[in-house]
Amino acid sequence: MLHLRLIVPVDSTPDVLRLLEDTVGTAHLVVLTGAARDPQGDVVLCDVAREAGDRLLAELRALGLDRTGSIAVDHIDLSLSRRAEHAEDAAPGEGVDAVLWESLTDVTHEESTLSVTYLAFLTLATMIAACGVVLDNAILIVGAMAVGPEFGPVAGICTALVRRAPRLAWRSLVALVVGFAVAMALTVVFALFMDAVGLFGADALAAARPNTNFIYRPDWFSFVVAVLAGVAGVLSLTSAKSGALVGVAISVTTVPAAANAAVALSYGQYGQARGSSEQLLLNLAGIVLAGVTTLLAQKAFWAGQRRRAGRTATAGAAGGTGGSPGDGAP
Repeated sequence: MLHLRLIVPVDSTPDVLRLLEDTVGTAHLVVLTGAARDPQGDVVLCDVAREAGDRLLAELRALGLDRTGSIAVDHIDLSLSRRAEHAEDAAPGEGVDAVLWESLTDVTHEESTLSVTYLAFLTLATMIAACGVVLDNAILIVGAMAVGPEFGPVAGICTALVRRAPRLAWRSLVALVVGFAVAMALTVVFALFMDAVGLFGADALAAARPNTNFIYRPDWFSFVVAVLAGVAGVLSLTSAKSGALVGVAISVTTVPAAANAAVALSYGQYGQARGSSEQLLLNLAGIVLAGVTTLLAQKAFWAGQRRRAGRTATAGAAGGTGGSPGDGAP
């Protein structure tokens, strides 16, 4: 369930209440008349099933409430209420499958912003991966994958393409390109320093490296894994299974590929640098392709769910079977 806290101008309160009362999946409607001071208006509280939340938020924005008042949404971890159970049962689909587009856009906006923290994490991840490729240590490679924050901008690009949001797309692309450029440049300096103190060596990079040589040898398996990881990553962002992002992070070799390219460049190993760059681009392309396709499929699925729910509601109204509190009406 989601909890909505709305600040509504007094003249808009009747329209907002009518919308909430007509939305299948809402419960626990509370109106605090004149309680809001900045901006002035009424405070309206209600709970709504997650699967009905996206459409409700869109309709609230269509009323202009995001401009004239406020819309705040919290996730309810525990709700002990029979009415809440009825609301969830009445709403179409399953809550865990529901996509909150506004929430997705907000999350990807935050995660795809080029910031000092983002650059620091990406650079540190690339340096850790550089140690992994020189030492041929798979554990360090996995650790670097987990530290890397690059999935945020990639998800931002996917979301922007589906929602046709050019500003988000540009912000995400800048974060991705500038982030990897800075991380790789600093890793080249790091590799030269490590070589100067005798911890890195050209021989180690040119060795067989059975545990990490896949990083600069892109193939179809790399693309397939990137596609699967892209699907899993987007599903983890749009559903309640956000913990799966850790698994996504250690499934693709974006950061290790950037690290291998940087170390190879520092030693003039241009063949490895080219192969690593191809691996990086191949993985990013696979994730974006899979992410966009997954979001489009989810968008089409929920559009169909809403159409079916609308036809059911229309048929119920024609048959005189209006909702009641026991049926999950608010």
